[in-house]
Amino acid sequence: MFRFESSQYLYLLLVLVALTAIHYYIIYKKKQQVKRFGDPDLTRQLFIGVSRWRPEVKFWLAMAALASFIVALARPQFGTRLDTRERMGIEAIIALDVSNSMLAEDVKPNRLEKAKMLVSNMVNSMKDDKIGLVVFAGQAFVQLPITSDYVSAKMFLETISPAMISVQGTDVAEAINLSMRSFTQQEDVSRAIFVITDGEDNEARGVEAAKQAAEQGVRVYVLGIGNPGGAPIPIPGTGQYIIDEEGNTVVSKLSEEMCREIATAGGGSYIYVDNSSSAQKKLSEQLDRLSKAKIESQIYSEYDEQFQGFILIGLLFLLIDVLLLERESRTTWLRRLLSPSKGGRGVSPLALVFCLLCFSLTAMSQTDRDYIRRGNRLMRDSVWDKAQVEYQKAIERDNTNPISHYNLGNALLYQNKAEDAMKEYETAARLEKDKQRLAQIYHNMGVVLQSAKQFDKAVACYRNSLRNDPTNDETRYNYALSLFQLKKNQQNQQNQDQQKDEQGKDEKEEKQQQQQQQQQKEEEQQQQPQPDQMSRENAEQMLNAAMQDEKATQEKIQRAQQQRRQKHLQKQW
Repeated sequence: MFRFESSQYLYLLLVLVALTAIHYYIIYKKKQQVKRFGDPDLTRQLFIGVSRWRPEVKFWLAMAALASFIVALARPQFGTRLDTRERMGIEAIIALDVSNSMLAEDVKPNRLEKAKMLVSNMVNSMKDDKIGLVVFAGQAFVQLPITSDYVSAKMFLETISPAMISVQGTDVAEAINLSMRSFTQQEDVSRAIFVITDGEDNEARGVEAAKQAAEQGVRVYVLGIGNPGGAPIPIPGTGQYIIDEEGNTVVSKLSEEMCREIATAGGGSYIYVDNSSSAQKKLSEQLDRLSKAKIESQIYSEYDEQFQGFILIGLLFLLIDVLLLERESRTTWLRRLLSPSKGGRGVSPLALVFCLLCFSLTAMSQTDRDYIRRGNRLMRDSVWDKAQVEYQKAIERDNTNPISHYNLGNALLYQNKAEDAMKEYETAARLEKDKQRLAQIYHNMGVVLQSAKQFDKAVACYRNSLRNDPTNDETRYNYALSLFQLKKNQQNQQNQDQQKDEQGKDEKEEKQQQQQQQQQKEEEQQQQPQPDQMSRENAEQMLNAAMQDEKATQEKIQRAQQQRRQKHLQKQW
């Protein structure tokens, strides 16, 4: 693909048209002046040694040189295609349990957060591998399609919570089956599934699913997290614990036996996760034991500058123009090239051309593209901070180059500077004209916004990305996931509003009941005889009755509040 980075300079080619018109106008005037002296054929014989064609050739050589310099100034570029690069690595799917039982705090800070730390450290240790995320409870869905973009993997990991799946429970089989469908179609690649769960498989089909995965050459590893002795499951934000239908506190226990059975059936191994770092070491050992295979990945090649060639062509035209005399002469071209002009007081044409060549090469070495290339090499070596410096130098050299801003945004994003990265992406989006690059910019912006849970803005960015490149499957998936999360947030907000309305109504009803009961008591007191006429036995009976009524009222209020807390949990663990 070919393009001009600074195409506005091509308008300078109109100067060539003007110079050509002036040139032929001068030739016309000279012919008119020659005619005044006599017949053109006779007067031509007086100009001994004057060539008729050399001045014309020299003019067009100068025009060609000037045109080459103008084209070089417009920065012609070639490239921008998707290249396939082979890397040695594996494909790994992380199946993470997000059921409510993962909120138990027998592992600090809780089971789910400990699992996130494990996965994050696992991603940090990867280099040429591909990774995908599957979350599951009573159902399972893909949180992140398999990719080599580790930054996106860590961002999506941070957004995981039990609220993502409405159907609670723990269906390990569904998670394994979905993970099997999430691998790429590439052959001869080592694949593994890492199931992180507390082992409470409510469906009890995990062993069979692991056997089927092993038969297809995929190993299944199980990381059991929690305490076999069990721990209660807290309700976030309430300070209370989940209870069953009978009012007893639910205790979630790690089923190590079931975890070992699934790992054995899947040809992998079982790793117990506690508060120590031993699980992380064992996980790293298992990753190293997996055989590495060549993995093909698509990388987007950058535009390569080609202005150097046009500068050299222009200098060549100038050199020929210098060597070619307007009049016929016996002086050899070599003597003309080496001898200085103006009787030895000037500079030889060869020296002049050599100086121009050195100047052009020096100018070529000081472009923003060199800083970008150095930054790209540092990015490949994972030296994000130094790459950031190189991209900033490129922007100082040319602030209108969208590639510099886009690459700087990527370097900032790898350093977890999401806000600064968004500013660079926005600048790159304003400057970029290429549709595929623009689609990638909006895709990265969507990832940042989605990780920040700004799903409405993320949807808009993914939509803009698909307008420019509708063939990107990863963008389509992220777009659908953001829409789902946006609708779910809206539903949750509506449910919270309804709950507040219901709670307000309940409180009003309770107040009305209390007022009615108070009125009834006052009426009964008015109907009763005066205190001085009432016996002590009757007074004790009235006091006991009032206390029983108050106790019954408080029990009704507690049952109503407990029902409101539990009605949204469905299957609670």
